[in-house]
Amino acid sequence: MANFIRSAALSATFLGAVVAMQSSTASAQSASPTALDECVECYPPTPSPTSEPPANNAPPTNAPPLTGAGSSAGSINGLADQRFNQMITNRVLGNVLLGVNEQVNCNDCISAFGSAGSFSAGIHGRKNLTPNLSLLAGIAYAQYNEGGYRVTSSPIGAFALRYDFVDWGSSRPFFDIGTILSPFQKVRYARSYTTSLGAVSLESATTSENYAVYGRAGWMSRFSPRDEVAASVEVWQLWQRVKGYTDPNVAFNPFNAAVADGTDRTTLVKVGGQWTHLFGSSVEANVNGGWVQSFGTRSGIVASVTGDGTIVPTMGSQGWLEYGGRVGFRITKGWVADLFLNGTAGPQPVGNTLHGGLGLRVSY
Repeated sequence: MANFIRSAALSATFLGAVVAMQSSTASAQSASPTALDECVECYPPTPSPTSEPPANNAPPTNAPPLTGAGSSAGSINGLADQRFNQMITNRVLGNVLLGVNEQVNCNDCISAFGSAGSFSAGIHGRKNLTPNLSLLAGIAYAQYNEGGYRVTSSPIGAFALRYDFVDWGSSRPFFDIGTILSPFQKVRYARSYTTSLGAVSLESATTSENYAVYGRAGWMSRFSPRDEVAASVEVWQLWQRVKGYTDPNVAFNPFNAAVADGTDRTTLVKVGGQWTHLFGSSVEANVNGGWVQSFGTRSGIVASVTGDGTIVPTMGSQGWLEYGGRVGFRITKGWVADLFLNGTAGPQPVGNTLHGGLGLRVSY
C-alpha cells in the first residue's frame, strides 16, 4: 500500500511539470508578433551595430566639366613665338656692335653708347688691321621685352672681320664674317589661358643663351666724296638654348606645364642696302634697311601639360623688314655725337619694334 501511494505521488508530480511547461510555451507564443498577426513587415528587425548606414538617395550635383585645354595648348605655342622674337631682338641689338648704322669703309674709331626702348649700353668700334682687312667688335649689356617675355639681364658680345677690296677703286666688293654671343641671360616667359572657371596668368623665370654666326657679301660704291652706298646679302644661323622650368605654384592652374631644356634655331637670309651722306662739314647721316626671311625654324619647346599631354610647337617661315638710321654731329675734329635707331616691322612673332639711343664716337 505504501508503494502504491509513492507511485501515485510521483505520477502527480510528473503531470504537474508537464502542464507547467505547456503553459510557459503558450505564454511565449502569445507575446510573439507573428503569433498575433503573421506580419513581419510591421515589426522590422532592429539593425545591428555593424550594419551599413542607409544609402543617401539625394540626387548628385551635376557640376559642368572643366574646359580650357585648347587655350592652354595655345599658350604653349605663344611661348614659341616669344622665344623666336627673343632671338631676333638679340640679333638686332648685337648688330649695333657690328656698325650696322655706319659706312662700310671708314677710319679707326670707338664709340660708347646707350639706348632706350630696349635698354642697352656698351662700347664698340673698328680697327683697320691692313688696308683691306678690318676688325669690328663690341660688348654691351641689355634688358629688353616684347610680346610677353622679359630679358632682365643679357650681356652681348660681337666681333667680325671685313675684307674690303680697296685696290679695286671706288666701286668694289666686300665680305664680312662674324658672330654674336649672348650667354648668361636671365629671362621670364609669360603664359596665359582661360578656363570655364576663370583665367590663369603665369610668369616663369629661367636662363637662356643666344649664339649667331653670319656671312655677308656686298658691293659698295663711293660715287662722290660725300656719299657711300652699299648693297649686300647676309646669311645667318641662330641658336638659342633655354633651360627647362615648370609653372610657378599658384592657387589655380589646372593645366600645369613643365618645359624641358631645349634649343631654338633658325636660318635667316637678309637682302639690304645702306646710304651714308655728309651734309656740309658737320652733319653725317646713314639710312639702312632690308628684307629678312627665316627658314627651317625649329622651336626647342617640349612641354608636358596636365590634361594636354606633350606639346611640341611648330613654326613656319617668317618674313619682316629691318631698318635703321643714324645722324652724327661733328663736335670737333675726331669727335662725333650720334643719334641712332634700329627696328623691325612685320607680322608677329617679330612684330613692330624700335630701339633708339645716343652715342659718342671718337675717330683716330
